[in-house]
Amino acid sequence: MKILVVDDEPALLETVSRRLLRDGYEVLTAETAEDALREFRAHSPDLIVLDVMLPGRSGLELTGILRSESAVPILFLSARTSDQDRLRGFEVGGDDYLTKPFNLAELSARVEAILRRSQSSIASKPLVYGDLVVDPERHEVWTGERKLALKPKEFALLHFLASNPNKVFTREALLDRVWGPNAYVTPRTVDVHVSWLRKHIEADPANPVRIVTVRGIGYKFADSGPES
Repeated sequence: MKILVVDDEPALLETVSRRLLRDGYEVLTAETAEDALREFRAHSPDLIVLDVMLPGRSGLELTGILRSESAVPILFLSARTSDQDRLRGFEVGGDDYLTKPFNLAELSARVEAILRRSQSSIASKPLVYGDLVVDPERHEVWTGERKLALKPKEFALLHFLASNPNKVFTREALLDRVWGPNAYVTPRTVDVHVSWLRKHIEADPANPVRIVTVRGIGYKFADSGPES
């Protein structure tokens, strides 16, 4: 597995790189967004560990460019700890968010979990429900002839729900299974992503028949419309 580590602090860059090398990964490094983009395009890493606050173009801006080219998993590193900052990281396409200072053992655990989820998703077959097709191998979603532009976490949430049709999940369970047990986000994050997904896949987002709210519990993916 190949990991690209991007941080403008040389000491931290070296510390993180040494840890990941010790864990058995091949490690690439960059100190700016421009260098990171070149490394990414040249070497196609399996994961990017990305500092949010970079000189010039920020990590969030870089993620926007990366997401137009790839679904590569991204683990943000940041000294910003507010819920709004974390949510912004997920909104632009991050897969996890680790605040500085952090424990190297936790970093290793996060990296392993992200890569495990990524490889599991790649190995899955397309899911087909009527005109809706969720293809994890290509990381694409189609409704009929229309390809949908989903953010990575929108895709991950839809794929998980569609992989478990008619099974009800609480918001907390979805956070654990889709965002990971160590993600510092709130249940409201699930509601926001469900709302976004409904705008993509529902004929009438105000009256959804695919991602259905189960009052007092959470959400489920209904493969034949909501229960009466």
